Amino acid sequence: MANRGTGPDFVEALARGLDVLAAFDARRPVMSLSEVAAATDLARPTARRLLLTLEEMGYVLVTGGGFALTPKVLSLGLAYISSQGLWDIARPHLERLVAATGESSSMAQLDGSDIVYVARVSVPKIITLRVDIGTRFPAAQTSQGKVLLAGLEPAEAARVLDEPSRSGLPPYLGKGRGALAAELTEVRARGWALADEELAPGIRSVAAPVRDGSGRVRAAMNVTVHAAETSLETLLDRHLPKLLRTAGDVSAEWALWQSRPHVELERDSAVS
Repeated sequence: MANRGTGPDFVEALARGLDVLAAFDARRPVMSLSEVAAATDLARPTARRLLLTLEEMGYVLVTGGGFALTPKVLSLGLAYISSQGLWDIARPHLERLVAATGESSSMAQLDGSDIVYVARVSVPKIITLRVDIGTRFPAAQTSQGKVLLAGLEPAEAARVLDEPSRSGLPPYLGKGRGALAAELTEVRARGWALADEELAPGIRSVAAPVRDGSGRVRAAMNVTVHAAETSLETLLDRHLPKLLRTAGDVSAEWALWQSRPHVELERDSAVS
């Protein structure tokens, strides 16, 4: 399983560590060092170092019969599970918002200096920009990205914007860093953001934040329209109030979902 990366940024050590975790399954809940090395096609010294590192981090424990995973491994998937919980909550609200506005609505999260679309309910309209789940756009050119950037501390937002975009789009030349910083300050104050034909000609959208139980901005929802069909006044006067209510409802329900009863006990190091 090792030595299969081809990209210049591929980290082989990380891949090998993940291979070790993935080697355990229902048929092999406990494995010896030799078995782990054979299952991952790693040399025994390499497998041993990885196992001991994972043990120190709490993901693996040493038993009488070898090595086994700990429940902490489940934490590696909690971010994904949480995002799925968010989508389950948001979907009916997005559908109602689209029914009320007659326009498409999406949800996105921040990944570096880009936004990534994680949910979308669309209407069949002629639009010049294709958007699917997983589509990536530069955050600074989108209403959702501005909301997400405004949810960060100014210094953190500046650091994020220094990261190169992985969207494949050419660099945005329409707005300088100072003007963007001033706009983000305004977005923080008013609680929504507008992008008027900044990402592509004819595309305008307005976005609002979706917050978790701590009040942190974790996602953004938008309403997207075609400039030739929907005026800026209609977008802000008719659609924005509906969007703000919807985003608030999703945030409230997500906070309630996150507050469901849950207890995590410290593992007694003397008992293993």
